Amino acid sequence: MITELVCSAVALVLYMNTLNADFCYDDSRAIKTNQDLLPETPWINILYDDFWGTLLTHSGSHKSFRPLCTLSFRLNYALGALNPWGYHLVNVALHCAVTGLFTALCRPLLGGAPWGLTAGLLFASHPVHTEAVAGVVGRADVGAALLFLLSLLCYAQHCHLRADGGCSTRGRTQGGAWAWLAGSLVSAAGAMLWKEQGVTVLAVSAVYDLFIFHRLGLRQALVLLAKRKNSRLLVSLTLLTSWGVFLLAARIYWMGSKPPNFSNSDNPAADSPQLLTRILTFLYLPAANLWLLLCPDQLSFDWSMDALPLLRTIFDWRNFHTVTFYTGFVLLAGFGSRSPSSFPIKETNGKLHVANGKSLTNGNSHHLLDNNHQHVDQDLPKSTQNGSTKPHPHDPTVFLPATENVVVFSLGLMALPFLPATNLFFYVGFVLAERVLYIPSMGFCLLVTVGVRALCTRFRLRSSRTVLLGCTAGLVLLYSLKTVLRNRDWQSEEALYKSGIAVNPAKAWGNLGNVLKNQGKMEEAEQAYRNALYYRSNMADMLYNLGLLLQESERFTEALHYYRLAINSRPTLASAYLNTGIVLTAQGNVEEAKRAFITCADIPDENLKDPHAHKTSVTSCLYNLGKLLHEQGQQEEALSVFKEAVQKMPRQFAAQSLYNMMGEAYMRLNKLEEAGHWYRESLRAKPDHIPAHLTYGKLLSIMGQRAEAEQYFLRAIKLDPSKGNCYMYYGQFLLEQSRVDEAAVMAEKAAQLDSSEFDVVFSAAHMLRQASLTEAAERYYVRAAGLRPDYPAALMNLGAILHLNGKLHEAEVNYLRALQLKPDDLITQSNLRKLWNIMQRQGLRTMES
Repeated sequence: MITELVCSAVALVLYMNTLNADFCYDDSRAIKTNQDLLPETPWINILYDDFWGTLLTHSGSHKSFRPLCTLSFRLNYALGALNPWGYHLVNVALHCAVTGLFTALCRPLLGGAPWGLTAGLLFASHPVHTEAVAGVVGRADVGAALLFLLSLLCYAQHCHLRADGGCSTRGRTQGGAWAWLAGSLVSAAGAMLWKEQGVTVLAVSAVYDLFIFHRLGLRQALVLLAKRKNSRLLVSLTLLTSWGVFLLAARIYWMGSKPPNFSNSDNPAADSPQLLTRILTFLYLPAANLWLLLCPDQLSFDWSMDALPLLRTIFDWRNFHTVTFYTGFVLLAGFGSRSPSSFPIKETNGKLHVANGKSLTNGNSHHLLDNNHQHVDQDLPKSTQNGSTKPHPHDPTVFLPATENVVVFSLGLMALPFLPATNLFFYVGFVLAERVLYIPSMGFCLLVTVGVRALCTRFRLRSSRTVLLGCTAGLVLLYSLKTVLRNRDWQSEEALYKSGIAVNPAKAWGNLGNVLKNQGKMEEAEQAYRNALYYRSNMADMLYNLGLLLQESERFTEALHYYRLAINSRPTLASAYLNTGIVLTAQGNVEEAKRAFITCADIPDENLKDPHAHKTSVTSCLYNLGKLLHEQGQQEEALSVFKEAVQKMPRQFAAQSLYNMMGEAYMRLNKLEEAGHWYRESLRAKPDHIPAHLTYGKLLSIMGQRAEAEQYFLRAIKLDPSKGNCYMYYGQFLLEQSRVDEAAVMAEKAAQLDSSEFDVVFSAAHMLRQASLTEAAERYYVRAAGLRPDYPAALMNLGAILHLNGKLHEAEVNYLRALQLKPDDLITQSNLRKLWNIMQRQGLRTMES
């Protein structure tokens, strides 16, 4: 127990600094924008959505069904909302627990606490774990590892109790054995529901049973299975296999019986048309992953795109790494598959025995045989070596396996959980992923410790052993230092993306640009986006992000250029169509904007990387299209588009503005009941939505409910006292109630607060004119005309107030400017004729004369 606590404490110390880290990289999509975490989302949705909140049967789903992990995120959200500290605390606690359980697993395999401590410290300190522990979404791997180890330890206990059939409490022992097996199977299911690769513990348990508990060689295991010897073992293995097949079949059915689809940048080799390229690259990837375990010097948050170039020819020098990897693996497997004893296996009463009569499974044999068939007792307790004390049948040291057996188990623990990531069964959505190595690294750490122990056993000189142990301690210290330094990279997104530039410059620069843009560093963000496009010019997301930055900087022509490049690169990028339409609307190209919105709405919702984001953009396109139709007076058409938007919008869409616009359209059609319904829906969607307060207040005023209307106007002002539009609406209401002086005060307040908003200033001038405050009205008409000097109505109204205030020459100038912009305006023509008549009667010279 002390050994396990020490290793867990080391893990805690190494990751303490991650508790103050922010959310990074995939955390945003899995947590911040995942609707399955919200209290208002039904709990049952977790069982139907993937890890990212997308319906499992959707064509764009990643098919990552991890309900237990999502449930843990939801509990985090319920306790601390989006405070990263709580999420990181759970991750670190899980890592400490996994470290302790792994140490507990290794201690009996390696023959005592010192070697178990070595394996545990290697695991606790390994830098490749930083992504799984410091990145919140890595909880999927850490949580699965916890249940993985619980399942394996339960199965180990099942093996020991199953073999202890000769005692007086045989029935009770056997019942306990199968109870432990049930616990192992349940934990395996939980591991799979935390992350897919957790199900591989069933295969690892089978390896444990054959090569650790029964201490068989590969040939002996094959003979045993072929001849169906040892019925209890065969029953256990059959249950493991049947349960694994059931879990896999159920999962495949639940995710819609279809594999996930990934973009070519996620896994370029899978998209390659050349069979040779796919074969060479996929064969090389396990070697690259092993190198990350051996030498985790260069780590990255993302290894997609061109971070690891494809192997296109057999002359690529990296093929040498591939050959070396598989040669070494085969040699180790061959060494481990040798029988630790040459004695033949035979069965008596359901128990396995070697020819000399000593049982390998009944717990009474504790002498191990080395390759020369000599007794090896150095790893056993002294009391057992001298025969003075009979060993307890459940003492872990009694079942100490031979080195060959532990090597096989280590390879199985390293390789089997990694199999789903090899692209052997289906293509995966990554090239390399450090967090995927969290469970396989257990086998690596165990294998390294077995090697160190074997060398220490062979070295005769104490000095040689001291040097070897010193090197091992130095390795742990180096790993620890690297882990602490790597944790600093995960403190913030900016640090993380900067650290990834050397490995994946295109992705790192692009993500860094997003961070800099959010910090308001527009010039640096623009340069980061351009750096990303330098390395990979066809990245649709980066083209779009650069366009968005240019749009916010009011460089509309450049923004349109990059939006169109993004659409050419990815024709299904709905957000690019959305912003293209918005920019065209701002430029006055209304018809072209409509075409962009319509094209966006018609994009099929299939095989998309982020279906939720796509649906949000499509809904926004329909909203903007309906708004254009509404402003053009086409209310029926606008309502049809708005209703389509309501049908297509995702659960997380902020619908208050859409509902409010539907109310406005019904108001224009004089359908007041329907308008009131949608205004109330808007307020239900967002109770503090100011536009809905104002429009609903206006409706109540029209319907004669003046007291209630005034309450909505006052509530809007209270929600945001700095918003001039609220005072403008309230002022118009007061003016309709003949409360002229109060209305004038509201108008002045509105125009002062929103002095750069034409609609507010123009309406304020109207209200002041109606209140007979003509001097103040003139002041705001002048400001409105300055804001929109090419707007005929502004110039005409300015001319009218100047006319009313006796400034006839200035009035004439503004009337004539208005007519230049709109020559057929009858009101302006009539006002100008009246002005000229007055000027002629007063003997003033007109511009006409």
